[in-house]
Amino acid sequence: MKRIYEALLQEHFSNERQMAFVAGPRQVGKTTLTKQLCGEGDVTFNWDRSDDRQNILKGSDFIVEACGLSDLAVSAARPLIAFDEIHKFRQWKNFLKGLFDAVESSASILVTGSARLNVYKRGGDSLMGRYFLYRMHPLSIGELIERPYQPCLISDPAVISKEAFELLYRFGGFPEPFTRATDRFYKRWIALRTEQMFREDLRDLTRVQDIDQLMTLSQIVMRQAGSLVNYSSLANQICVSVDTIRRWMTLLESIYFSFRIRPWFRNVAKSLRKQPKVYPWDWSSIQDEGARIESFVASHLLKAVHWWTDLGLGQFDLFYIRDTAQREVDFLIAKDGEPWMMVEVKKSRKEPLSPALKHFSQVLKVPFAYQAVMDLEHVDADCFEASRVGKPIRVPLSTLLSQLI
Repeated sequence: MKRIYEALLQEHFSNERQMAFVAGPRQVGKTTLTKQLCGEGDVTFNWDRSDDRQNILKGSDFIVEACGLSDLAVSAARPLIAFDEIHKFRQWKNFLKGLFDAVESSASILVTGSARLNVYKRGGDSLMGRYFLYRMHPLSIGELIERPYQPCLISDPAVISKEAFELLYRFGGFPEPFTRATDRFYKRWIALRTEQMFREDLRDLTRVQDIDQLMTLSQIVMRQAGSLVNYSSLANQICVSVDTIRRWMTLLESIYFSFRIRPWFRNVAKSLRKQPKVYPWDWSSIQDEGARIESFVASHLLKAVHWWTDLGLGQFDLFYIRDTAQREVDFLIAKDGEPWMMVEVKKSRKEPLSPALKHFSQVLKVPFAYQAVMDLEHVDADCFEASRVGKPIRVPLSTLLSQLI
């Protein structure tokens, strides 16, 4: 399956001198992406392969020599040097800094990793100015439509087949279970991925000993998807301290098990300011239907926010809104620090337009405010052209998400 990230990185290597860092969950497709980008003359090193690890440990000068970059080049083509999981190397930042400084004008460098590349603080000198970070997400409605790559905020609405939508919602956006689309494979894949995340990724990332308790926390997070995080309650359930829960929640984020979104409180009277909401990266394992739909949308919005920011289209962030009067809107996207779009998620078209959505759209003067409804049929109309400041509208969930990445 051809991913939109291939065209993004091709553009990067055509226009930018910096390294490209691609960070994302395990099995999201980073290795396949690297294979699609690499051609004749390109070289890949994987830290998890013994031979490659030994070559990396020989230093950047050895890599330069091994890639033939010390020889007089006949062609002006820049070879691609790709490194996978190199952040597991204690001195990875110093290594990449030295290599980049040596080959900046003669080669392109791609770095991929399944744990957050910015988690690791062990390296020496900063890589600032030497790389751009791209965050790779699972498949989404917008990506399955397979439009030509365009670095823009919003696309025209497009219909996704009912079958593709149902498979995405049922099996999730990770490429292999989505394409295989069988219950037997899906259950085996989920079990294997969970084992790898908690027994391998966490082992490489930290010295946490209580893996079983951490896995219990992950199961609670899955059951409480879309709920406010109560650290004290979680600490009581797991029998650890509140500080430990906070640290473990950060660890779950670092291995891409879950993500938190924080409340928006600027210009909102008596708003919540501290409690985040938590969602899993893989919505397919959520049992509660309402929470699953909300997590499905949360993942799409987070992907859009990361995509727009990584492309340099602005600084985008994902929040929710809730005040002490219990008025709540599921999601708010801020653009360059200002409210830009709000989304309230509903399962049924029978539910009335949310009073909270009406209230906050008027208070914040948000340009785009939507009640995205799961069971509304696709409409071939532009949700963004139909919007008016402070006037929320009800839209099919599939139509709205089709206009995002």
